Amino acid sequence: MKRAALVVGLAVLAAVPLWIGSSYYINVATQILFYAIFALAVNILAGYAGLVSLGHAGLFGIAAYTGAKLMTAGHGHAVVAAGTVVMTVAAAAVFAVLALRGTGLSFVMITVALGQIVWGVAYRWISLTNGDNGITISGRPAPLGLALTSPRAFYWATFVVFLVAVGSMAIFVASPFGASVRGTRDQPRRMNALGYHVWMIRFLAFLLSGFWTGVAGLLYLYYHQFVSPQAVALAASAEALLMVISGGTATLLGPITGAALVVVMKNVASAYIERWNFVLGAIFVAIVVFMPEGLVPGSVRMWRWATAAWRSGRARRARLA
Repeated sequence: MKRAALVVGLAVLAAVPLWIGSSYYINVATQILFYAIFALAVNILAGYAGLVSLGHAGLFGIAAYTGAKLMTAGHGHAVVAAGTVVMTVAAAAVFAVLALRGTGLSFVMITVALGQIVWGVAYRWISLTNGDNGITISGRPAPLGLALTSPRAFYWATFVVFLVAVGSMAIFVASPFGASVRGTRDQPRRMNALGYHVWMIRFLAFLLSGFWTGVAGLLYLYYHQFVSPQAVALAASAEALLMVISGGTATLLGPITGAALVVVMKNVASAYIERWNFVLGAIFVAIVVFMPEGLVPGSVRMWRWATAAWRSGRARRARLA
């Protein structure tokens, strides 16, 4: 049943451009995919490692700005992609060395400070980032000679990257490394007593999170063909964390569901509801109250409860008959 549902879900996602005629909604679906990759990257720390980061938009913005600077310097797309990922992972290493000096609230505050430093650089270092005016690029890559200029083509390219990201996350979760990351979240002292290097495990998890954040940031750049300080603002980090928490931490489907919720509210519901951010806040509060574990685990729990209640009622009626 699970495999069949997975196959059907992937088929539906792959066929989105075919059954959605409007280019606008295809673009919304594309945004859901690359923000889902970003949310999955945040989930590595917030969900599996138990380290809540509010500075990941800084890494996201570093990726976008690096790609933009490399493109405006005349480099090809292969160099842009490699340079963006390397730069983002290097920045993630710096973030990790500084942020892993603390845990809990201190970790959160350090990541906030680091994210704000990146935002300040993007906003004030005009000679490098062009300040509020941002950096505009022209052109998208053409892998295997396939142009990605149309919304459909870019959606399918993003979908392929999304599949690779989800596959890598599934491998990570099932791997011994993933188990050790969860161990540092649940029992760090016991993991240390057993001989595991807790700091190094968290550091490597930070690098993996930085890698996929860099990929998401590059897709963001290619999608918008523009980057500005808004991409690295604290609100962007909060939105990514909201995607993870609302969908369900430490799950694969949770961040994807949360990304879809936030992106749809920002791009679709906002066209019909003036106070859409109030509605999004109300939805988040309702999730926290009624499904504190997130939409995906909460829905599974409610489905099991409803199924058990239905079976119990059916058995009771059979006994009475």
